[in-house]
Amino acid sequence: MYAQGAAEHSIEVRDLHKSFGDFDVLRGLNLNFVDNAITTVLGPSGTGKSVLLKHIVGLLEPDRGEVSVFGRDIWALSEDERYVLRRRFGVLFQDGALFGSMNVYDNVAFPLRKHTDKSEAEIRDIVMLRLSEVGLEKAAFKEPGSLSGGMRKRAGFARALVMNPDIVMFDEPDSGLDPVRTSLLNDLILQMHAEHGGTYILVTHNIPTARSVSDYVAAVWQGKLVHYGPTEEAFESEDQFVRQFLAGASAGPLGMD
Repeated sequence: MYAQGAAEHSIEVRDLHKSFGDFDVLRGLNLNFVDNAITTVLGPSGTGKSVLLKHIVGLLEPDRGEVSVFGRDIWALSEDERYVLRRRFGVLFQDGALFGSMNVYDNVAFPLRKHTDKSEAEIRDIVMLRLSEVGLEKAAFKEPGSLSGGMRKRAGFARALVMNPDIVMFDEPDSGLDPVRTSLLNDLILQMHAEHGGTYILVTHNIPTARSVSDYVAAVWQGKLVHYGPTEEAFESEDQFVRQFLAGASAGPLGMD
């Protein structure tokens, strides 16, 4: 199943297969992400959502199939070419993945120092702009351990945006957050996307998050794509699995196993 629209997409996943030992995680997944939109990937635990993200960014190699980013098969590139390609990605991990030995400012500055030849004055301007956008300019020189979970997420978001990426990926950004802070994070995601554009991909189990931030919803089950389309279309789907999962209902094809 492919997204409808333009013939070319920045991210194209074709017949993707991945197994770990005897466990088949992805079983022929096909998905073209709509550019310059927010897509949420939903599905039960263990169905391959985070594994899909790792394939897109080139951290996992497919057993079979292809992941094409900006028109190029990631695994047809050299390691150096993949390294350069990853600079066009921003990634927000579940816990923010901040370096504990660095304060917030240095965490956000890290990609600029590593991947560019910008001066420290230029870096400061960029970092403080990103921190102000996420409401953390006053926490710039605090250590990650002194921050709340929501603040760590926002700091991770600032770092994900600092290189002006074309693609931003969120791996369960609302994990561990209470409903109010989840709502505030969702507002921030929408605000940053409106201001900066780009292709955003979220993995989450939070159905209200999917409804509030998504332009498109992709539903993954048993290692395959079972639905992809505009958000409201997903919530009106007649597919039994999609209806059950989005409603959080016990009755349906998805059980405890």
